[in-house]
Amino acid sequence: MLYVIAEELGFPGLLNLIRYISFRAGAASATALAIGLLLGPWFISYLRTRQGKGQPIRSDGPQSHLAKSGTPTMGGLLILISVSVSVLLWMDLRNPYVWACLLVTAGFGLIGFLDDYDKLKKAHHAGLSGRMRLALEFLIAGFATWLIVQAGNTHLYVPFVQGPVVDLGWFYVAFGAFVIVAFGNAVNLTDGLDGLATMPVIIASIAFLLIAYLVGNARFAEYLGIPHLLGVGDLTVLCLAIVGAGLAFLWFNAPPAAVFMGDTGSLALGGALGAVAVATHHEFALVIVGGLFVLEAASVVIQVMVYKRTGKRIFRMAPIHHHFEHIGWSEPTIVIRFWIVSFVLALAGLSTLKLR
Repeated sequence: MLYVIAEELGFPGLLNLIRYISFRAGAASATALAIGLLLGPWFISYLRTRQGKGQPIRSDGPQSHLAKSGTPTMGGLLILISVSVSVLLWMDLRNPYVWACLLVTAGFGLIGFLDDYDKLKKAHHAGLSGRMRLALEFLIAGFATWLIVQAGNTHLYVPFVQGPVVDLGWFYVAFGAFVIVAFGNAVNLTDGLDGLATMPVIIASIAFLLIAYLVGNARFAEYLGIPHLLGVGDLTVLCLAIVGAGLAFLWFNAPPAAVFMGDTGSLALGGALGAVAVATHHEFALVIVGGLFVLEAASVVIQVMVYKRTGKRIFRMAPIHHHFEHIGWSEPTIVIRFWIVSFVLALAGLSTLKLR
């Protein structure tokens, strides 16, 4: 919004700074951080009053989690408010890529909200049916990918290979929707310990703000041999807004958590990262950068498949962070070690930009 106003005025004086993506991205991050920190105490108090017993805790999970009973959930709403307000304030309102990614963020956040609400209403950890959730997610992700295709192209790019590998045509809509839905649910599965999902999302967002900036810059894109897409650079505003909002939420989510983000936050953040990856045509880089989330989701898939075939479990409990709890790792140990893994994977993913 401020960009359009400044442009109409001719970018006079200090308003000339708004012309630069780097300034608007930094301002969006600071705005999201300020909103999150200022609204946080009141918002958590409101959730605690409204929810009573808080998020239902699984009785078959690690016994240490029973102590978290009464902690309010839906804290992801605080992240969504912070991100949405800051992005709408600092983005170029004519940019279709940002609108598509915001659609996924808000849409997945709404699905997560309905799921969290259903859990609270039933006082049970099971929310909406899996089929309904997936149907709604694919509908939103498919439409967002269609918007992205209208503004860009349908080429598929692979790490370590210069230039497009194949033009998927309209099949790219289905491919992009799958990436967004899969990553949204992968982050959702990771959100099981205090701060476990938040920091890796921040790390992945930092990695993708660099990717978005490079893809949106013709000179850097040509030098690195990566696709150049005009307008994608504005996604740095969204990525840094997620960083600011994530840091603010982590202030209240640090152990012992005063609030859980719930499906409202985890689905929204995962979907947002998936949408940014699709918009920048770095879907396979996301598998590396967000490798921690992929590992968490894969552990659930492997556990279910092996158990159905053999009646035996590979892990003591899935997702895999619960397995480490069962073998004696403390929660802070798991969280910090997973953060380290996430950081290393983000560096590995960024290295693919040059190794082509």
